[in-house]
Amino acid sequence: MKRILVFIALIVLMNSCGAPKTLYYWGGEARGVTVYENLAYMDYKSQTSKATCRLVCAYEDMITNPGGIRKVPPPGICAEYGYLLLMPETAETFAEFATKSQRKTFSRTDYSIFFSELGKEMLQKELEYYPESKQFIEPLMEKLVN
Repeated sequence: MKRILVFIALIVLMNSCGAPKTLYYWGGEARGVTVYENLAYMDYKSQTSKATCRLVCAYEDMITNPGGIRKVPPPGICAEYGYLLLMPETAETFAEFATKSQRKTFSRTDYSIFFSELGKEMLQKELEYYPESKQFIEPLMEKLVN
């Protein structure tokens, strides 16, 4: 009986090591705050072109490299990203103020068309990943896409 308990304890310990400890990936963490929280706050607080460019790249990272236990973007992130991309000033801001490394995030340079297409796709992805968001996303899509 002792051997079985020790064996079970070892299996539990081995399986818990190295596994993601969070349900979703929020862009990493610095000083107890996620990258997403920091950038979203900075963009809201200062609304500078630099903050917007960093936020676009953070959203893209969270969506293209989902981590955590579920391996999908966190709830609401695709919707927030889609909304940001569908704002006309976002493409203009990114085209004018993005750094070289930020521009490498995307393979295209016609940001106005690309961001519009990607924004619509992100709203659809939000519905795909989280169908319960339908009552919020569909009215938003009607206003922004049509």
